[in-house]
Amino acid sequence: MLRRTRSRATAVTGVLLLALGGLAACGDDEGAGASGAGLDSVTIEGEAGKEPKVSFDGKVAVDETEEKVVSEGDGEEVADGDSVLAHLWIGNGFTEEQAFTTWDSGKPELLTVDDQLSGAIRAGLADHTVGSRVAVAATAEDAFGEAGNPQLGIGNKDSVIFVIDLVGKISTEPSGEEKTPAKWAPTLVEQDGTITGFDFSGAHKPGGKLLETTLVKGDGPVVKKGQTIYVNYLGQVYKADKPFDDSYSKGTPASFPIGVGGVVEGWDRTLVGKTVGSRVILEIPPAMGYGEAGNKGAGIKGTDTLFFVVDILGAA
Repeated sequence: MLRRTRSRATAVTGVLLLALGGLAACGDDEGAGASGAGLDSVTIEGEAGKEPKVSFDGKVAVDETEEKVVSEGDGEEVADGDSVLAHLWIGNGFTEEQAFTTWDSGKPELLTVDDQLSGAIRAGLADHTVGSRVAVAATAEDAFGEAGNPQLGIGNKDSVIFVIDLVGKISTEPSGEEKTPAKWAPTLVEQDGTITGFDFSGAHKPGGKLLETTLVKGDGPVVKKGQTIYVNYLGQVYKADKPFDDSYSKGTPASFPIGVGGVVEGWDRTLVGKTVGSRVILEIPPAMGYGEAGNKGAGIKGTDTLFFVVDILGAA
């Protein structure tokens, strides 16, 4: 809803879930399902946080998931239910070739450590600390399901190598110093602890200017132009009865490129320079929202002033 144009889906969409469809086996009968060389036959060079160089000393063949901490970070430990930013390198242990890497885009992937991830990928995330690089070797079935992963060229008899860099955890709520909001701002409406809208009864009448006020000043790093931010947010037209869009009700943070024209101008102008952990309210005049055309799909006219509450939960 916030994007002026639709951007492509996240790079790993569908890749980290169980594979779709079928694929003829690539490995032989003595391949990935048999005992043999595991992570000991894989060399991983480079520092965590930089693209790894992976080389093989022969085909990898494992019959159960192996994991190894290549380098241990000093950040928070990741637990079940956490949302994590991670870079992934994925290789085919039978062909000894790279199958996929998030390093091509330079953007880590947002992953939630839950039952939607395969056990192999969870092994590289859960109980490890932020800043770590973890290697995992698994059968194609343990990694992606019975069919392997046709999208990556991984057959059901192949083995799979993951190199996972844990970049950071995404918070579930703002964290920092609470601030008194400006008098012009509407108040937040909440139900069972979840933000559901704005109450404009005590707010001023919009004057056509871009305004911002901080409710929580985050204690995390500064958001930089060109980063992807991970946020919970709610947007509502001035004096409207209900929001036109929000992520709070979905239970999962949204992600947007910031400062590069990928979202409405009011976001680009206000959120760059804020700190992770912040909660802010924005008043965005029409020219810095959807312009004269408005957004018919959301019921927004070209003269409408937009109000947003935004929780900045992460940036990378």
